[in-house]
Amino acid sequence: LIELIDFSFDLFFSLFFQVTVCSIIMDDIAEANVQNFEYEEVKGFIEASIDPVLGGNVYQPKKVHGWTQQIVEGVLKKLQQTAKPFKYVVTAIIMQKTGAGLHTASTCFWNTQTDGSVSHQYSNKTMHCIVTVFALHI
Repeated sequence: LIELIDFSFDLFFSLFFQVTVCSIIMDDIAEANVQNFEYEEVKGFIEASIDPVLGGNVYQPKKVHGWTQQIVEGVLKKLQQTAKPFKYVVTAIIMQKTGAGLHTASTCFWNTQTDGSVSHQYSNKTMHCIVTVFALHI
């Protein structure tokens, strides 16, 4: 009976130790695979998508829909090419410069260690453009 109890006790600690070690190793692997949101990289994608579409253009109401679509798709395409584990939301606003005010705000409840957002404003002589990217780590 004593030998059986000693064996069970040793087996329990042996299994417990193996499970604990496996858990620690899996946590280390999960932490190593986490990719943080790269603010400057995404801001560069936004700038690179706005300039070819709006640079040198004059505000034209009939073209605004197409411009916003081109900008949003351009940013999203660049984000997808990074193959990072994020879900993205990309928005764009184009407004004619008339002296009127425009205020935007957003708030998010997420993991501040991995998720993030970037908002970039572009202006020329006739229009304002604000592009925002929200990235949620998956």
